[in-house]
Amino acid sequence: MNTKQKIIRHDHNDDGLDRRGFLECMAWAGTGMLWAGAGGVFASGVLRPATGSAAEVKPAGDFTFVQISDSHIGFNKDANKDVLGTLKEAVAKINALPVPPDFLIHTGDLTHLSENEEFDTLEQILKSCKAKQVFYVPGEHDVLNDNGKQYLQRFGKGTKGNGWFSFNHKGTHFIGLNNVINIREGGLGQLRDEQLEWMEDDLKAVSDSTPVIVFAHVPLWMAYPQWGWGTEDGARALGYLKRFGSLTVLNGHIHQVLKKTEGNATFHTAMSTAFPQPAPGTAPKPGPMKVEAGKLRGVLGITDVHYREGTHSLAIVDEMLG
Repeated sequence: MNTKQKIIRHDHNDDGLDRRGFLECMAWAGTGMLWAGAGGVFASGVLRPATGSAAEVKPAGDFTFVQISDSHIGFNKDANKDVLGTLKEAVAKINALPVPPDFLIHTGDLTHLSENEEFDTLEQILKSCKAKQVFYVPGEHDVLNDNGKQYLQRFGKGTKGNGWFSFNHKGTHFIGLNNVINIREGGLGQLRDEQLEWMEDDLKAVSDSTPVIVFAHVPLWMAYPQWGWGTEDGARALGYLKRFGSLTVLNGHIHQVLKKTEGNATFHTAMSTAFPQPAPGTAPKPGPMKVEAGKLRGVLGITDVHYREGTHSLAIVDEMLG
């Protein structure tokens, strides 16, 4: 199997994107990211196929965590009729790591229609993951039926408002945000005043030298606003974060790799465990993208990123499932 590697860097275009790298990466979907932390900086390693070679990966750093996104349990259209199977493969990849991650972060769209049985299935599959704890933020598909009431009852215990929260882990400050309440179809994400004021207050006790990791479903920056791939008031949130020497912002929603580095901040959107979406502008609108029969696992993979001192760039290595 060939491992594909793409790094997208800031190129001083109006939107801050390397256009060629953006379009090459946007066609991918995948199963998750492994992050290892030490000193507020990330660097990458490679996860090998689940044939035993995963043991070759030696995480460098003080801790590791895994990010997955957009599992869309309940989806059964042509783009992927077995989202349960591909999520289980993602969990198997995680469980093949030589050191269990400290925790798992799911950046939203756990389900496709926010039905009881979909949430139940998602929970049962993730119970088999060897991560010691799971943190969630909702996607718009998780709040379809009741504006997020069921999501909060299941996954929002101990959170504030509509499900935002923060925690500290081995010298790093994490903030989970909800930017999908009252989101319109194809519209931009929204954080709103109550959550933003809480975030501003939460950060007052955090020193400038503390690494900060923020995660939400919809990208906090304007990745592609024409398709709703951005957060209307995200700039206000990012303004509170400018003083930190190491900032990483993790999102899902767009089902493809997109990275932007700006100063000390790195923005990274995760791949989906369910299906890919088209690159911006290459289709009339976003949505599940069907690939040729037998090639689905060729656009599913895992990204492994190690967290180390010494550099502020992210090297992204994506490995396909098949």
